[in-house]
Amino acid sequence: MEWETVIGLEIHAQLATRSKIFSGASTAYGAEPNTQACAVDLGLPGVLPVLNKGAVKMAVKLGLATGCTVAPRSVFARKNYFYPDLPKGYQISQYELPIVHDGELHIELEDGTTKRIGVTRAHLEEDAGKSLHEGFEGVTGIDLNRAGTPLLEIVSEPDIRSSEEAVAYMKKLHSLVRYLGICDGNMQEGSFRCDANVSVRPRGSSAFGTRAEIKNVNSFRFVQQAIDHEVERQIDLIESGGEVVQETRLFDAVKGETRSMRTKEEANDYRYFPDPDLLPLEVDDALVDEARSELPELPDAKKQRFMEQYGLTAYDASVLTASRELADYFEAVADAAGGEGKLAANWVMGELSGALNKAGLDITESPVSPAMLGGMLQRITDETISGKIAKQVFEAMWNGEGDADTVIEAHGLKQVTDTGAIEAMIDEVIAANPDQVAQYKGGKDKLLGFFVGQVMKASKGKANPGQVNDLLKKKLDG
Repeated sequence: MEWETVIGLEIHAQLATRSKIFSGASTAYGAEPNTQACAVDLGLPGVLPVLNKGAVKMAVKLGLATGCTVAPRSVFARKNYFYPDLPKGYQISQYELPIVHDGELHIELEDGTTKRIGVTRAHLEEDAGKSLHEGFEGVTGIDLNRAGTPLLEIVSEPDIRSSEEAVAYMKKLHSLVRYLGICDGNMQEGSFRCDANVSVRPRGSSAFGTRAEIKNVNSFRFVQQAIDHEVERQIDLIESGGEVVQETRLFDAVKGETRSMRTKEEANDYRYFPDPDLLPLEVDDALVDEARSELPELPDAKKQRFMEQYGLTAYDASVLTASRELADYFEAVADAAGGEGKLAANWVMGELSGALNKAGLDITESPVSPAMLGGMLQRITDETISGKIAKQVFEAMWNGEGDADTVIEAHGLKQVTDTGAIEAMIDEVIAANPDQVAQYKGGKDKLLGFFVGQVMKASKGKANPGQVNDLLKKKLDG
């Protein structure tokens, strides 16, 4: 039997507010355990939550960017369940009336086509604390610093049909929240994590199979591995006569497999009811207009503009708009280089990216500024240096020797464009290689590359390659 995979993702994006969603406690990462959880976060008697307006605006921005409807009225509810790191015994979340709903994202597939993935809803909620197991023998440590941190849970429609599509959707959303500035996207710190709901059904069937939820996966690679393993597990189970049970599972990255965590709760298990301490949230047109006015140029629009303005291919434009920081760096380089978009793209995606990867640096940490790289590219286009010499210039700039002009002057790297000087070198090379000259004149045209190499060697790489080629052909063919 042929099987079809059905996947829906729930992405938890930690909102980039300085304080928590219902209190003034700090959200800064890395503080000593249990130093950033105040009485409101712990739900102590007599405290009242106060909603963070910044978190509301961030949710509205996500809604606008995904084409969602922004609800003029939404409600916070208490989701009742017990975890050791959930001190109140309930989580404040949104259930029946989320702040935004019914939107979409378009992902790019490997064959170059795009696919629409529906966004069911995005709702605001508070995070729980964190259970710690490493370094504790026989007990569990509880760090409540994260309790009350604002989250936006973004729920997709079950439109995803493979682990590859799931990763593409997750990457697209990861890029989007970072462009919007509403989440730092740091997956290692848990700022952006995923629950994957996975089921299989006979191909052609319209009914959904029983799903399993893979909880808290925090890397693109692990999401793909977890889904692939879960699909294989469910198919093997069904084909051997068993039944898939609805449950929550964890992904073991070491073993590359999912394992059962607990039976999956339904909504009624959480006993949702409106939080009596919080009024319904009313979002007026003024707040929506304010959020809309603060939206940056979004990735899809920026990609299209890069293709039109700088003549980039769809692939290059996709790579360069994957993050807002990379896109800004590229555009600054291209502008500094006089609009030479393709040349700028080649250097940013090639030499610069290679150096950053080797050094383990982010684009924002590059020792070569956009102005420096753009200035060097101008020296290529005005033929002050060749592309080959440019690599030496780039390395010197990377090592802190100054901008391109300083490096070129200090190392004497200016390209030789004097026709007389080049002709003199060509004459010396021809005189020193009579056998190769005879072979070339006898029809071995490929030997032209040999002569070019010899002249470039004689000039220590400084001769203009185009002039060398032209002058050599004239001399050898004359």
